[in-house]
Amino acid sequence: MSALTICAPLSFEARALRRGLAGAASGAGGRPAVVFRTGYGPARAASSAAAIARSQPEALAVGGVGGGVSGDLRIGDIVVASEVTYRGSSVACPAAPLLAGELRRAGLRASVGPIATVDHLFRPRQLAALAATGVLAVDMESGPLLAGAAGAPAVVMRAISDTPEHSVFSPRIVADGIIALRNLRQAAPALTRWAEACRPRRILLASPRSFCAGVERAIEIVERVLELHGSPVYVRKQIVHNSRVVAELADRGAVFVDELSEVPDGATVVFSAHGVSPEVRREADRRGLRTVDATCPLVAKVHAEARRFAAEGYLVALIGHAGHEEVEGTLGEAPAAMALVQTASDVARLRPDDPGKVAYLMQTTLSADEASGLVDALVDRFPAATGPGSDDICYATTNRQLAVRAMAAECDVVLVAGSANSSNSRRLVETAERAGTPAYLVDGPEDIQLGWLAGASVVGLTAGASAPPALVSQITAALAGLGPAEVTERTVTTESVQFGLPKEVRKQ
Repeated sequence: MSALTICAPLSFEARALRRGLAGAASGAGGRPAVVFRTGYGPARAASSAAAIARSQPEALAVGGVGGGVSGDLRIGDIVVASEVTYRGSSVACPAAPLLAGELRRAGLRASVGPIATVDHLFRPRQLAALAATGVLAVDMESGPLLAGAAGAPAVVMRAISDTPEHSVFSPRIVADGIIALRNLRQAAPALTRWAEACRPRRILLASPRSFCAGVERAIEIVERVLELHGSPVYVRKQIVHNSRVVAELADRGAVFVDELSEVPDGATVVFSAHGVSPEVRREADRRGLRTVDATCPLVAKVHAEARRFAAEGYLVALIGHAGHEEVEGTLGEAPAAMALVQTASDVARLRPDDPGKVAYLMQTTLSADEASGLVDALVDRFPAATGPGSDDICYATTNRQLAVRAMAAECDVVLVAGSANSSNSRRLVETAERAGTPAYLVDGPEDIQLGWLAGASVVGLTAGASAPPALVSQITAALAGLGPAEVTERTVTTESVQFGLPKEVRKQ
Protein backbone atom coordinates (compact mmCIF):
# COMPACT_ATOMS: atom_id res chain seq x y z
CA MET A 1 0.00 0.00 0.00
CA SER A 2 1.21 3.52 -0.82
CA ALA A 3 2.37 5.80 1.97
CA LEU A 4 -0.53 8.10 0.97
CA THR A 5 -3.95 6.67 0.24
CA ILE A 6 -6.46 9.12 -1.24
CA CYS A 7 -10.13 8.16 -1.07
CA ALA A 8 -12.41 9.48 -3.82
CA PRO A 9 -16.04 8.36 -3.79
CA LEU A 10 -16.85 8.63 -7.53
CA SER A 11 -14.91 7.98 -10.72
CA PHE A 12 -14.94 11.61 -11.89
CA GLU A 13 -13.55 12.73 -8.51
CA ALA A 14 -10.86 10.05 -8.64
CA ARG A 15 -9.99 11.08 -12.19
CA ALA A 16 -9.60 14.75 -11.19
CA LEU A 17 -7.31 13.83 -8.32
CA ARG A 18 -5.16 11.50 -10.43
CA ARG A 19 -4.76 14.20 -13.07
CA GLY A 20 -3.73 16.65 -10.39
CA LEU A 21 -1.19 14.23 -8.98
CA ALA A 22 0.38 13.51 -12.37
CA GLY A 23 3.81 15.10 -12.30
CA ALA A 24 3.50 16.09 -8.63
CA ALA A 25 6.02 15.01 -6.04
CA SER A 26 5.69 11.49 -4.69
CA GLY A 27 4.03 10.78 -1.39
CA ALA A 28 5.81 10.23 1.89
CA GLY A 29 8.95 8.15 1.59
CA GLY A 30 9.18 8.88 -2.13
CA ARG A 31 6.43 6.37 -2.94
CA PRO A 32 3.57 7.44 -5.23
CA ALA A 33 0.14 8.20 -3.85
CA VAL A 34 -2.71 5.83 -4.68
CA VAL A 35 -6.21 7.14 -5.41
CA PHE A 36 -8.79 4.61 -4.24
CA ARG A 37 -12.35 4.86 -5.57
CA THR A 38 -14.57 4.09 -2.59
CA GLY A 39 -18.10 4.33 -3.98
CA TYR A 40 -21.03 6.65 -3.38
CA GLY A 41 -22.77 7.01 -0.03
CA PRO A 42 -22.13 5.98 3.59
CA ALA A 43 -22.63 2.23 3.14
CA ARG A 44 -20.07 1.85 0.34
CA ALA A 45 -17.72 4.22 2.19
CA ALA A 46 -17.86 2.05 5.31
CA SER A 47 -17.11 -1.09 3.31
CA SER A 48 -14.15 0.58 1.57
CA ALA A 49 -12.85 1.94 4.87
CA ALA A 50 -12.66 -1.55 6.34
CA ALA A 51 -10.55 -2.73 3.40
CA ILE A 52 -8.29 0.31 3.58
CA ALA A 53 -7.78 -0.09 7.33
CA ARG A 54 -6.58 -3.68 6.82
CA SER A 55 -3.85 -2.34 4.50
CA GLN A 56 -2.59 -0.04 7.31
CA PRO A 57 -2.11 3.20 5.36
CA GLU A 58 0.58 5.59 6.62
CA ALA A 59 -1.53 8.64 5.72
CA LEU A 60 -5.13 8.92 4.51
CA ALA A 61 -6.78 11.75 2.60
CA VAL A 62 -10.40 12.02 1.53
CA GLY A 63 -10.97 14.17 -1.55
CA GLY A 64 -13.99 14.95 -3.66
CA VAL A 65 -16.77 17.46 -4.20
CA GLY A 66 -19.21 18.54 -1.53
CA GLY A 67 -22.16 20.75 -0.82
CA GLY A 68 -21.62 24.18 0.66
CA VAL A 69 -23.60 25.05 3.77
CA SER A 70 -22.08 28.38 4.80
CA GLY A 71 -23.25 31.45 2.90
CA ASP A 72 -19.65 32.62 2.65
CA LEU A 73 -18.67 29.78 0.30
CA ARG A 74 -18.51 30.06 -3.47
CA ILE A 75 -18.60 27.39 -6.15
CA GLY A 76 -15.10 25.88 -6.42
CA ASP A 77 -13.99 26.82 -2.91
CA ILE A 78 -12.12 24.12 -1.01
CA VAL A 79 -13.27 23.21 2.50
CA VAL A 80 -10.71 21.41 4.65
CA ALA A 81 -12.39 19.65 7.55
CA SER A 82 -11.39 20.62 11.08
CA GLU A 83 -13.70 17.77 12.11
CA VAL A 84 -16.16 15.46 10.45
CA THR A 85 -19.47 14.67 12.14
CA TYR A 86 -21.55 11.63 11.30
CA ARG A 87 -24.52 10.13 13.12
CA GLY A 88 -23.77 11.90 16.39
CA SER A 89 -20.03 11.23 16.48
CA SER A 90 -17.15 13.48 15.50
CA VAL A 91 -13.60 12.87 14.26
CA ALA A 92 -11.08 15.71 14.55
CA CYS A 93 -8.63 16.52 11.74
CA PRO A 94 -6.09 18.73 13.54
CA ALA A 95 -3.74 19.19 10.56
CA ALA A 96 -6.47 21.02 8.61
CA PRO A 97 -4.94 24.53 8.98
CA LEU A 98 -1.63 23.26 7.57
CA LEU A 99 -3.28 21.85 4.45
CA ALA A 100 -5.53 24.90 4.02
CA GLY A 101 -2.54 27.22 4.17
CA GLU A 102 -0.80 25.17 1.48
CA LEU A 103 -3.89 25.41 -0.73
CA ARG A 104 -4.09 29.19 -0.30
CA ARG A 105 -0.45 29.57 -1.26
CA ALA A 106 -1.32 27.61 -4.41
CA GLY A 107 -3.89 30.29 -5.26
CA LEU A 108 -7.04 28.44 -4.15
CA ARG A 109 -9.77 29.75 -1.85
CA ALA A 110 -9.68 27.40 1.15
CA SER A 111 -11.64 27.44 4.40
CA VAL A 112 -11.26 25.36 7.54
CA GLY A 113 -14.29 24.16 9.46
CA PRO A 114 -16.63 21.26 10.27
CA ILE A 115 -17.93 18.99 7.54
CA ALA A 116 -21.03 16.90 8.17
CA THR A 117 -21.51 13.53 6.51
CA VAL A 118 -25.20 12.98 5.73
CA ASP A 119 -27.25 10.02 4.48
CA HIS A 120 -29.08 11.81 1.65
CA LEU A 121 -29.01 15.02 -0.36
CA PHE A 122 -30.19 17.99 1.71
CA ARG A 123 -32.67 20.64 0.65
CA PRO A 124 -31.88 24.37 1.28
CA ARG A 125 -33.98 24.44 4.47
CA GLN A 126 -32.03 21.51 5.92
CA LEU A 127 -28.74 23.16 4.94
CA ALA A 128 -29.78 26.34 6.76
CA ALA A 129 -30.35 24.34 9.94
CA LEU A 130 -26.88 22.81 9.62
CA ALA A 131 -25.31 26.22 8.95
CA ALA A 132 -26.67 27.44 12.29
CA THR A 133 -24.49 24.81 14.00
CA GLY A 134 -21.32 26.08 12.32
CA VAL A 135 -21.01 23.34 9.68
CA LEU A 136 -19.38 24.60 6.47
CA ALA A 137 -20.07 21.74 4.05
CA VAL A 138 -21.73 18.34 3.67
CA ASP A 139 -20.80 15.13 1.95
CA MET A 140 -21.95 11.50 2.05
CA GLU A 141 -18.74 9.56 2.68
CA SER A 142 -16.05 11.27 4.79
CA GLY A 143 -17.34 10.15 8.19
CA PRO A 144 -17.19 6.41 7.46
CA LEU A 145 -14.02 6.76 5.35
CA LEU A 146 -12.00 8.28 8.20
CA ALA A 147 -12.25 4.93 9.98
CA GLY A 148 -9.94 3.63 7.28
CA ALA A 149 -7.08 5.71 8.67
CA ALA A 150 -6.83 3.27 11.60
CA GLY A 151 -4.96 5.85 13.67
CA ALA A 152 -2.79 7.23 10.86
CA PRO A 153 -2.82 10.98 10.03
CA ALA A 154 -5.92 11.93 8.05
CA VAL A 155 -7.32 14.96 6.23
CA VAL A 156 -10.51 15.70 4.34
CA MET A 157 -10.92 18.27 1.58
CA ARG A 158 -14.01 18.92 -0.48
CA ALA A 159 -14.40 21.23 -3.48
CA ILE A 160 -17.76 22.97 -3.34
CA SER A 161 -20.03 22.02 -6.25
CA ASP A 162 -23.27 23.45 -4.90
CA THR A 163 -24.44 26.02 -2.34
CA PRO A 164 -27.83 27.05 -0.92
CA GLU A 165 -28.01 29.67 -3.70
CA HIS A 166 -26.84 27.20 -6.39
CA SER A 167 -28.63 24.01 -5.34
CA VAL A 168 -27.60 20.52 -6.37
CA PHE A 169 -31.12 20.24 -7.80
CA SER A 170 -30.66 23.26 -10.14
CA PRO A 171 -29.79 23.12 -13.87
CA ARG A 172 -26.44 24.81 -13.04
CA ILE A 173 -25.11 21.74 -11.25
CA VAL A 174 -23.16 20.44 -14.27
CA ALA A 175 -21.34 23.73 -14.88
CA ASP A 176 -20.74 24.22 -11.15
CA GLY A 177 -19.48 20.64 -10.85
CA ILE A 178 -16.92 21.26 -13.59
CA ILE A 179 -15.58 24.25 -11.66
CA ALA A 180 -15.36 22.19 -8.48
CA LEU A 181 -13.54 19.33 -10.22
CA ARG A 182 -11.05 21.73 -11.80
CA ASN A 183 -10.17 23.14 -8.38
CA LEU A 184 -10.06 19.66 -6.87
CA ARG A 185 -7.48 18.75 -9.51
CA GLN A 186 -5.44 21.85 -8.67
CA ALA A 187 -5.62 21.02 -4.96
CA ALA A 188 -4.31 17.45 -5.34
CA PRO A 189 -0.54 18.23 -5.27
CA ALA A 190 -0.92 19.76 -1.80
CA LEU A 191 -1.91 16.33 -0.51
CA THR A 192 1.49 14.90 -1.46
CA ARG A 193 3.22 17.76 0.37
CA TRP A 194 1.03 17.03 3.38
CA ALA A 195 2.00 13.35 3.24
CA GLU A 196 5.70 14.26 3.03
CA ALA A 197 5.33 16.14 6.31
CA CYS A 198 3.59 13.27 8.10
CA ARG A 199 5.86 11.44 10.54
CA PRO A 200 6.39 10.90 14.26
CA ARG A 201 8.30 13.85 15.70
CA ARG A 202 9.36 15.65 18.84
CA ILE A 203 8.18 19.19 19.54
CA LEU A 204 10.45 21.23 21.80
CA LEU A 205 8.72 24.19 23.45
CA ALA A 206 11.02 27.05 24.43
CA SER A 207 10.25 28.58 27.81
CA PRO A 208 9.68 31.41 28.50
CA ARG A 209 7.56 32.22 25.43
CA SER A 210 4.47 34.26 24.48
CA PHE A 211 3.09 37.22 26.43
CA CYS A 212 5.36 39.30 28.65
CA ALA A 213 4.16 41.45 31.55
CA GLY A 214 4.11 44.65 29.46
CA VAL A 215 1.95 43.07 26.76
CA GLU A 216 -0.48 41.57 29.29
CA ARG A 217 -0.76 44.99 30.95
CA ALA A 218 -1.44 46.78 27.65
CA ILE A 219 -4.15 44.33 26.61
CA GLU A 220 -5.80 44.51 30.03
CA ILE A 221 -5.81 48.30 29.82
CA VAL A 222 -7.77 48.26 26.55
CA GLU A 223 -10.16 45.66 27.93
CA ARG A 224 -10.82 47.74 31.05
CA VAL A 225 -11.30 50.95 29.09
CA LEU A 226 -13.90 49.14 26.99
CA GLU A 227 -15.63 47.98 30.18
CA LEU A 228 -15.61 51.49 31.64
CA HIS A 229 -16.50 53.56 28.57
CA GLY A 230 -17.99 51.12 26.10
CA SER A 231 -17.14 51.11 22.42
CA PRO A 232 -15.70 52.69 20.47
CA VAL A 233 -12.40 53.12 22.29
CA TYR A 234 -9.61 54.43 20.09
CA VAL A 235 -6.09 53.02 20.22
CA ARG A 236 -3.20 54.89 18.60
CA LYS A 237 -1.28 52.30 16.53
CA GLN A 238 -1.53 48.59 17.32
CA ILE A 239 -1.73 48.11 21.07
CA VAL A 240 0.88 45.34 20.66
CA HIS A 241 2.38 43.98 17.45
CA ASN A 242 0.20 40.94 16.93
CA SER A 243 -2.53 40.66 14.33
CA ARG A 244 -4.65 38.22 16.34
CA VAL A 245 -4.65 40.33 19.48
CA VAL A 246 -5.58 43.40 17.44
CA ALA A 247 -8.38 41.55 15.63
CA GLU A 248 -9.86 40.21 18.88
CA LEU A 249 -9.86 43.66 20.50
CA ALA A 250 -11.34 45.20 17.35
CA ASP A 251 -14.19 42.68 17.53
CA ARG A 252 -14.87 43.95 21.06
CA GLY A 253 -15.05 47.60 19.98
CA ALA A 254 -11.48 48.92 19.90
CA VAL A 255 -10.73 51.16 16.91
CA PHE A 256 -7.08 51.24 15.88
CA VAL A 257 -5.84 54.44 14.23
CA ASP A 258 -2.47 55.56 12.92
CA GLU A 259 -2.74 59.19 14.02
CA LEU A 260 -4.74 61.21 16.53
CA SER A 261 -6.30 63.17 13.66
CA GLU A 262 -8.50 60.10 13.11
CA VAL A 263 -9.89 60.31 16.67
CA PRO A 264 -13.06 62.40 17.22
CA ASP A 265 -12.79 65.33 19.62
CA GLY A 266 -13.48 64.39 23.23
CA ALA A 267 -13.07 60.65 22.63
CA THR A 268 -11.00 58.23 24.71
CA VAL A 269 -7.70 57.11 23.23
CA VAL A 270 -5.20 54.55 24.49
CA PHE A 271 -1.50 54.94 23.75
CA SER A 272 0.07 51.64 22.70
CA ALA A 273 2.64 49.63 24.63
CA HIS A 274 5.39 51.01 22.38
CA GLY A 275 5.04 54.53 23.77
CA VAL A 276 4.53 57.92 22.12
CA SER A 277 6.51 61.13 21.84
CA PRO A 278 5.75 64.23 23.94
CA GLU A 279 4.36 65.90 20.80
CA VAL A 280 1.64 63.25 20.55
CA ARG A 281 0.72 63.83 24.19
CA ARG A 282 0.55 67.60 23.60
CA GLU A 283 -1.69 67.09 20.57
CA ALA A 284 -4.04 64.93 22.65
CA ASP A 285 -4.20 67.66 25.30
CA ARG A 286 -4.92 70.34 22.69
CA ARG A 287 -7.74 68.20 21.28
CA GLY A 288 -9.28 67.52 24.68
CA LEU A 289 -8.94 63.77 24.26
CA ARG A 290 -9.20 61.50 27.28
CA THR A 291 -5.96 59.52 27.27
CA VAL A 292 -4.94 56.28 28.92
CA ASP A 293 -1.26 55.40 28.68
CA ALA A 294 -0.46 51.72 28.04
CA THR A 295 3.25 52.35 27.45
CA CYS A 296 5.29 49.45 28.78
CA PRO A 297 7.11 50.58 31.95
CA LEU A 298 10.38 49.33 30.45
CA VAL A 299 9.88 51.58 27.42
CA ALA A 300 8.98 54.46 29.74
CA LYS A 301 12.31 53.84 31.50
CA VAL A 302 14.18 54.37 28.21
CA HIS A 303 12.21 57.59 27.64
CA ALA A 304 13.27 58.85 31.05
CA GLU A 305 16.90 57.99 30.34
CA ALA A 306 16.74 59.89 27.04
CA ARG A 307 15.45 62.99 28.79
CA ARG A 308 18.09 62.74 31.51
CA PHE A 309 21.04 62.32 29.15
CA ALA A 310 19.81 65.13 26.90
CA ALA A 311 19.40 67.47 29.88
CA GLU A 312 23.00 66.73 30.89
CA GLY A 313 24.29 67.75 27.46
CA TYR A 314 24.96 64.32 25.95
CA LEU A 315 24.53 63.28 22.35
CA VAL A 316 22.30 60.23 22.75
CA ALA A 317 22.78 57.39 20.25
CA LEU A 318 19.62 55.29 20.16
CA ILE A 319 20.36 51.77 18.93
CA GLY A 320 17.24 50.57 17.17
CA HIS A 321 15.34 50.12 13.92
CA ALA A 322 14.04 53.05 11.89
CA GLY A 323 10.27 53.29 11.66
CA HIS A 324 9.53 51.16 14.71
CA GLU A 325 6.94 52.89 16.90
CA GLU A 326 9.03 52.52 20.03
CA VAL A 327 12.00 54.16 18.31
CA GLU A 328 9.87 57.04 17.02
CA GLY A 329 8.48 57.68 20.50
CA THR A 330 11.91 57.59 22.15
CA LEU A 331 13.51 59.88 19.55
CA GLY A 332 10.68 62.32 20.16
CA GLU A 333 11.72 62.75 23.80
CA ALA A 334 14.78 64.83 22.81
CA PRO A 335 14.97 65.10 19.00
CA ALA A 336 17.72 67.74 18.97
CA ALA A 337 20.01 65.64 21.15
CA MET A 338 19.44 62.16 19.69
CA ALA A 339 20.60 60.15 16.70
CA LEU A 340 19.38 56.75 15.51
CA VAL A 341 22.13 54.14 15.16
CA GLN A 342 21.37 51.01 13.13
CA THR A 343 24.79 50.10 11.72
CA ALA A 344 28.48 50.66 12.33
CA SER A 345 28.35 53.23 9.50
CA ASP A 346 25.85 55.23 11.54
CA VAL A 347 28.35 55.26 14.42
CA ALA A 348 31.07 56.54 12.10
CA ARG A 349 28.81 59.42 11.02
CA LEU A 350 28.18 60.71 14.56
CA ARG A 351 29.57 64.22 15.13
CA PRO A 352 29.08 65.14 18.80
CA ASP A 353 30.01 68.63 19.99
CA ASP A 354 31.90 66.98 22.83
CA PRO A 355 33.27 63.47 22.08
CA GLY A 356 33.48 62.95 25.83
CA LYS A 357 29.72 63.30 26.20
CA VAL A 358 28.17 60.48 24.18
CA ALA A 359 25.54 58.20 25.66
CA TYR A 360 23.69 55.25 24.18
CA LEU A 361 20.26 53.71 24.70
CA MET A 362 18.56 50.73 23.08
CA GLN A 363 15.21 49.73 21.66
CA THR A 364 13.86 47.23 24.18
CA THR A 365 13.13 44.47 21.66
CA LEU A 366 16.57 44.15 20.04
CA SER A 367 18.73 41.08 19.78
CA ALA A 368 21.35 41.17 22.51
CA ASP A 369 24.04 40.15 19.99
CA GLU A 370 23.01 42.88 17.54
CA ALA A 371 22.99 45.57 20.24
CA SER A 372 26.31 44.54 21.79
CA GLY A 373 28.07 44.84 18.43
CA LEU A 374 26.93 48.43 18.05
CA VAL A 375 27.82 49.24 21.65
CA ASP A 376 31.32 47.96 20.95
CA ALA A 377 31.54 50.20 17.87
CA LEU A 378 30.40 53.20 19.90
CA VAL A 379 32.88 52.59 22.71
CA ASP A 380 35.69 52.01 20.22
CA ARG A 381 35.05 55.43 18.69
CA PHE A 382 34.08 57.21 21.90
CA PRO A 383 35.87 55.53 24.82
CA ALA A 384 34.01 57.69 27.35
CA ALA A 385 30.60 56.66 25.99
CA THR A 386 28.15 55.80 28.76
CA GLY A 387 25.07 53.64 28.77
CA PRO A 388 21.93 53.25 30.86
CA GLY A 389 22.11 52.32 34.52
CA SER A 390 20.50 48.97 33.70
CA ASP A 391 20.01 47.02 30.49
CA ASP A 392 17.49 48.60 28.10
CA ILE A 393 16.70 45.33 26.30
CA CYS A 394 13.74 44.03 28.23
CA TYR A 395 13.96 40.91 30.36
CA ALA A 396 11.32 39.15 28.24
CA THR A 397 13.21 39.72 24.98
CA THR A 398 16.44 38.43 26.53
CA ASN A 399 14.78 35.40 28.15
CA ARG A 400 13.07 34.33 24.95
CA GLN A 401 16.29 34.62 22.98
CA LEU A 402 18.16 32.57 25.58
CA ALA A 403 15.44 29.90 25.48
CA VAL A 404 15.68 29.63 21.68
CA ARG A 405 19.46 29.46 21.86
CA ALA A 406 19.23 26.64 24.41
CA MET A 407 17.11 24.41 22.17
CA ALA A 408 17.98 25.39 18.58
CA ALA A 409 20.89 22.96 18.19
CA GLU A 410 18.56 20.03 18.96
CA CYS A 411 16.04 21.04 16.29
CA ASP A 412 15.73 20.42 12.57
CA VAL A 413 13.62 23.56 12.25
CA VAL A 414 12.37 26.29 14.62
CA LEU A 415 8.95 27.94 14.31
CA VAL A 416 8.41 31.34 15.92
CA ALA A 417 4.81 32.38 16.52
CA GLY A 418 4.44 36.10 15.99
CA SER A 419 3.40 38.77 13.51
CA ALA A 420 5.71 40.15 10.84
CA ASN A 421 5.80 43.61 12.45
CA SER A 422 6.90 42.21 15.83
CA SER A 423 10.53 43.16 16.35
CA ASN A 424 11.13 40.78 19.25
CA SER A 425 9.62 37.89 17.25
CA ARG A 426 11.88 38.56 14.28
CA ARG A 427 14.87 38.60 16.61
CA LEU A 428 13.94 35.08 17.75
CA VAL A 429 14.12 33.87 14.16
CA GLU A 430 17.57 35.46 13.85
CA THR A 431 18.68 33.85 17.12
CA ALA A 432 17.83 30.37 15.83
CA GLU A 433 19.45 31.05 12.47
CA ARG A 434 22.67 32.19 14.16
CA ALA A 435 22.68 28.79 15.90
CA GLY A 436 22.61 27.16 12.47
CA THR A 437 18.97 26.05 12.51
CA PRO A 438 16.42 27.08 9.84
CA ALA A 439 13.73 29.23 11.47
CA TYR A 440 10.48 30.77 10.28
CA LEU A 441 8.08 33.41 11.60
CA VAL A 442 4.41 32.36 11.45
CA ASP A 443 1.25 34.21 12.43
CA GLY A 444 -0.60 30.91 12.86
CA PRO A 445 -0.55 27.24 11.84
CA GLU A 446 -1.85 28.15 8.38
CA ASP A 447 1.44 30.00 7.69
CA ILE A 448 3.55 26.88 8.19
CA GLN A 449 4.75 25.58 4.84
CA LEU A 450 4.63 21.81 4.73
CA GLY A 451 7.97 21.69 2.94
CA TRP A 452 9.63 23.06 6.10
CA LEU A 453 8.46 19.96 7.97
CA ALA A 454 9.41 17.30 5.43
CA GLY A 455 12.25 15.37 7.03
CA ALA A 456 12.02 17.36 10.28
CA SER A 457 11.97 14.94 13.20
CA VAL A 458 12.46 17.62 15.87
CA VAL A 459 10.58 20.93 15.63
CA GLY A 460 11.34 23.78 18.01
CA LEU A 461 8.47 26.10 18.85
CA THR A 462 8.47 29.46 20.59
CA ALA A 463 6.47 32.69 20.49
CA GLY A 464 7.32 36.37 20.64
CA ALA A 465 6.39 38.43 23.67
CA SER A 466 3.33 39.83 21.86
CA ALA A 467 1.97 36.46 20.67
CA PRO A 468 -0.93 34.83 22.59
CA PRO A 469 -0.21 31.55 24.41
CA ALA A 470 -3.22 30.00 22.65
CA LEU A 471 -1.36 30.38 19.36
CA VAL A 472 1.35 27.99 20.55
CA SER A 473 -1.35 25.47 21.51
CA GLN A 474 -2.93 25.75 18.05
CA ILE A 475 0.39 25.16 16.31
CA THR A 476 1.23 22.22 18.57
CA ALA A 477 -2.15 20.64 17.83
CA ALA A 478 -1.70 21.10 14.08
CA LEU A 479 1.75 19.50 14.17
CA ALA A 480 0.36 16.60 16.20
CA GLY A 481 -2.12 16.05 13.36
CA LEU A 482 0.83 14.98 11.19
CA GLY A 483 1.61 11.95 13.34
CA PRO A 484 2.54 11.00 16.91
CA ALA A 485 4.17 13.95 18.66
CA GLU A 486 6.22 13.96 21.85
CA VAL A 487 6.04 17.44 23.39
CA THR A 488 8.88 18.53 25.66
CA GLU A 489 9.54 21.90 27.29
CA ARG A 490 12.97 23.53 27.51
CA THR A 491 12.96 26.07 30.36
CA VAL A 492 15.81 28.52 30.95
CA THR A 493 14.08 30.67 33.57
CA THR A 494 10.71 31.39 35.15
CA GLU A 495 9.23 34.88 34.86
CA SER A 496 7.28 36.48 37.69
CA VAL A 497 7.32 40.16 36.65
CA GLN A 498 4.05 42.07 36.98
CA PHE A 499 3.28 45.72 36.23
CA GLY A 500 0.57 47.83 37.83
CA LEU A 501 -2.22 49.47 35.87
CA PRO A 502 -2.63 53.25 35.36
CA LYS A 503 -5.00 54.96 37.76
CA GLU A 504 -7.61 55.55 35.04
CA VAL A 505 -8.47 51.86 34.87
CA ARG A 506 -7.78 50.57 38.37
CA LYS A 507 -10.74 48.91 40.02
CA GLN A 508 -11.93 50.73 43.06
